[in-house]
Amino acid sequence: MHTKKILSNVYKKAKRIKFNNNSKLIFFSDVHRGDNSISDDFAHNQNIYYYALDYYYNRNFKYIEVGDGDELWEHRKFKHLRIAHSDIYYLMKKFYDRDRLVMLYGNHNMHFKYDYYVRNHLDYFYDEYNEEKRELFKGINVHEAVILEHEETGKEIFVTHGHQGDFINYQIWGIMMIISRYIWRFLNIIGFRNPASPAKNRHRRHKIEKNYSEWIRDNKTMMIIGHTHRPKFPLSNDPSYFNTGCCVHPRNITGIEIENGQISLVDWRIRPNDQGVLSISKKNIKGPDAVENYMY
Repeated sequence: MHTKKILSNVYKKAKRIKFNNNSKLIFFSDVHRGDNSISDDFAHNQNIYYYALDYYYNRNFKYIEVGDGDELWEHRKFKHLRIAHSDIYYLMKKFYDRDRLVMLYGNHNMHFKYDYYVRNHLDYFYDEYNEEKRELFKGINVHEAVILEHEETGKEIFVTHGHQGDFINYQIWGIMMIISRYIWRFLNIIGFRNPASPAKNRHRRHKIEKNYSEWIRDNKTMMIIGHTHRPKFPLSNDPSYFNTGCCVHPRNITGIEIENGQISLVDWRIRPNDQGVLSISKKNIKGPDAVENYMY
């Protein structure tokens, strides 16, 4: 099926969420939480991610996770990820308990497309310390996409992971999952790059970005995605295509931030101050700029 048709079908079925110029939203994608083993690409950034997420929690942001939050291609059981990064999930639960967590699925956690899997793995978890079953994200719905409706203007932002139309990561994702779990996971450890991943294949990445930009032009709808791992903030004459980047860069995590009607591409990393003391800090890569400038 053609990329534009797939995106249009996803758009029609997307959950709609209201927001306004007082809203605070943070978008992270491609966290790829793993099992904290040598193959876990998220492990080296977990402290940066936790610090950033805690920052947004304390400032009343809503967290929209734009797919591939959990690395379920490489790891068959979700419980291993939850145990490895239990502090992260406890923090995400605080967002969820206050109705400030929206979770989308991507190709690497496509399992959450199925309600039975969500109910069996996200509703509850077994607390090994207290030896009891406890709630995690009880009743959560994991979406393929959401549409943010701007109350002041009635305009929209279409948010989805971005794997739609990427044939090997959408239509045959199950085959790619098996290959990734039993072959590429181990080859990656010794330095081989997976050519199927748009994050590591420039040709595939550019093709995806081109297709999505064309959809935006045709449908006059601003879009925020992830998937390619390449952060993107459009120039004034470009289509309104924003990409969060990812949380598995070697030294930093990137995301899209909307606060008080302003949108920014932000970078969190460990930086030295003037005295050489290392600390985690945020830097705006692009923006802030009025989000209304990018909505059609």
